[in-house]
Amino acid sequence: MSASALSALDVPPLSLYVHVPWCVRKCPYCDFNSHGVGQSAELPEARYLEALIADLEADLPLVAGRELVSIFIGGGTPSLMSGGFYERLLQAVASRLPLAADIEITLEANPGTLERGRFAHYRAAGINRLSLGVQSFQDAQLAALGRIHGGDDAVAAVEEARQAGFDNLNLDLMHGLPQQTPALALADLDQALSLSPEHLSWYQLTLEPNTEFHAFPPSLPEEEVLWDIQDLGHERLEAAGLERYEISAYARAGRNSRHNLNYWRFGDYLGIGAGAHGKLSVPGDAGLQIQRRWKSRLPDAYLRRLDDPRGFVAGRTDIEERELPLEFAMNALRLVEGVPLSTWQAHTGRGPRALRDRLVAAREKGLLVEDADWLRASPQGLLFLNELLALIDDERASEG
Repeated sequence: MSASALSALDVPPLSLYVHVPWCVRKCPYCDFNSHGVGQSAELPEARYLEALIADLEADLPLVAGRELVSIFIGGGTPSLMSGGFYERLLQAVASRLPLAADIEITLEANPGTLERGRFAHYRAAGINRLSLGVQSFQDAQLAALGRIHGGDDAVAAVEEARQAGFDNLNLDLMHGLPQQTPALALADLDQALSLSPEHLSWYQLTLEPNTEFHAFPPSLPEEEVLWDIQDLGHERLEAAGLERYEISAYARAGRNSRHNLNYWRFGDYLGIGAGAHGKLSVPGDAGLQIQRRWKSRLPDAYLRRLDDPRGFVAGRTDIEERELPLEFAMNALRLVEGVPLSTWQAHTGRGPRALRDRLVAAREKGLLVEDADWLRASPQGLLFLNELLALIDDERASEG
């Protein structure tokens, strides 16, 4: 049996992810599906919009009119597209799927790709949350990261977003940057906090395979410096009223990212666009089957799928029952609050008894909080999540 323990009545919330694959220039640390096109490139907006709508249409039978709780438009650099592009896209989505009354609609934007007034067009199109890829406010650090904007551009982007009516703003910041000291990292946080964002994503630079930085590594801070940056940064953010609710996510009260929470709580999401991934609970012989699907990755190949009877799906896999504990834990244990053990059982089909020995071992290692009813990583467990997940993964052959 390879179906989830969830019944048809327990279908999780549904989100939509839209991928825009183009950016002005590929950053040396980036391992996302993004493709540099230069500063003056003319993008195939109309053709890509047509493809996105056709892609969504093809996936509709899988969700049978389920309500969308969030939409996230990521990239690449989605702010390369016009406000009119998003107005037509969101109208197309709303005409095909019901939207929650309080739906969260996020757009990722790069401070270096803005034209005056564009944020107002995005807001008028129905986008109600912006995520700005700031990364740093230090010009030298931004240059080392290959970014095309400066610190002043980031501040100006926040000001324009506020003028356009956005009252839900995320800033993406990185730490552990080349030659970064704790003082420089805290200066970035202080500058970000002075702009009063509702949400802040603060994560460490990592050297991912198939990136320029992986092939030609920059000089990064020593491990002791990285620990100091993390400890001091966490203190600074929480003292400013931003609560940590996920490994690298902080928010003011009521401003947690609904879209990302749906990922971490093992919710469902459609993925449309070049290289977009989706995860869906679909009816199976023994309940709901968890299915992952992904779309054709290269922009040109994706656009050619418009005329291909095979459609946009490049691959699909069903998650086997034995894989469910790790799949669920990889997401849920990123949350600071963790998950109730009852939720664990519902999503994995494994009772708490199946975890007993491994929970003891994890607690002895200081990776889990002592709680009979919750599965929650300790601060140490959040830092060493892979070690904690290895214990969960090793347990998958046990019976509950």
